[in-house]
Amino acid sequence: MNPVVGLDVAKGESQVQAFLEKKKPYQGSFKVSHTIEGLETLFHFLREIENRTGIKPPIVLESTGHYHTPVVQYFEERGYLLIIVNPLISYRAKSSSLRKV
Repeated sequence: MNPVVGLDVAKGESQVQAFLEKKKPYQGSFKVSHTIEGLETLFHFLREIENRTGIKPPIVLESTGHYHTPVVQYFEERGYLLIIVNPLISYRAKSSSLRKV
């Protein structure tokens, strides 16, 4: 299994979606606030995925000015791999016309 967790970061909260495999969502998406309680909820969710797959899932998010800062700080302290994507690059990749081979 190759789990990954994606966060759509906004002011004060994030939308969370986890995948255990490519194109296989794990449960539904949900929101967490950028408070200690909200981030602990997300941490417990990540631990659940880790217990199920045996792998600590990386967290993928877009750089959102300073909105993503509390999330990054909280999970770096707990040893998670954070992949922060430049939103301009992700927009260009979404707009490009790549053929499926």
